[in-house]
Amino acid sequence: MKYARKTDLIIIAIIAVLALVFWLLNKFIFAEKGAYAEIYHDSTLVYRIELSTAKAGLFSIPGKPEVVFQLYADGSIAFSESDCPDKVCIRSGRLTIAGQFAACLPNRILLKIIADDQDHEGPDLIIE
Repeated sequence: MKYARKTDLIIIAIIAVLALVFWLLNKFIFAEKGAYAEIYHDSTLVYRIELSTAKAGLFSIPGKPEVVFQLYADGSIAFSESDCPDKVCIRSGRLTIAGQFAACLPNRILLKIIADDQDHEGPDLIIE
């Protein structure tokens, strides 16, 4: 008994190729490189780091020395160490593109990358 016909496989292949093309376009052409990294602890902004001028190295935030961030020379940032049990924040990898974020939920820390032209004091969403 056949489960898929030849035309079904062709349609699936076309959809997979289109998905790959759109993903590559988004990642390499339309993605905006992040200008700043913001680190929040308990919903309070702790650090705002300019990624293009920051020195490479390790640092932690006040009150949470067990959570360590690493800045890289290419303008990316990542969680390097954490005392949380699941280590999802560390496995999120390097963040470089505006809109990317990583969170360490047990420690209530959020790391997000933002673009240069975003309004930081304004609301995130306006519903009329």
